[in-house]
Amino acid sequence: MECELCGRECECRPAIIDNVRMMLCPGCMKYGKCVPVTSKPTTIAKKPILERIQRPKEKDVYKDMTKELVSNYNILIKDGREKKGLSREELGFRIGERTVTISKIENGDLKPSDKIAQKLEKELDINLFEEIPSTPSYATKGYGGNPGSRTLGDFIKQE
Repeated sequence: MECELCGRECECRPAIIDNVRMMLCPGCMKYGKCVPVTSKPTTIAKKPILERIQRPKEKDVYKDMTKELVSNYNILIKDGREKKGLSREELGFRIGERTVTISKIENGDLKPSDKIAQKLEKELDINLFEEIPSTPSYATKGYGGNPGSRTLGDFIKQE
């Protein structure tokens, strides 16, 4: 083994110099304090580091989703704006959005975020969200009524 202080090849032992643990030869041992050799290392972790890292629990983002944007949102927004007698500029000013954004939403080129859709609902007194219908679980029914057995058709129907 090579001495970490002088670089000489010899039988080195652990020592501490200025609070740094080093492997030193007998000649350099006078500069440090000898560390007794223990039978088991104390710094080696029992588990690999990837197992020790605590990861946050994954959230199911679809769990709380009970409503979705209606398919004809652009027509509802345009009709609601015209009924109120507002221009695109005035509507944009009232909800804090750019005129271009309102124009793209009304033309169907841009789908509004939930936040913008809620502002539009409040300002125009319209409903842009509908309840998501619950779908039957094919995992429990299966082919021929056998629980747990699924066919390719069950996967296609579910989507």
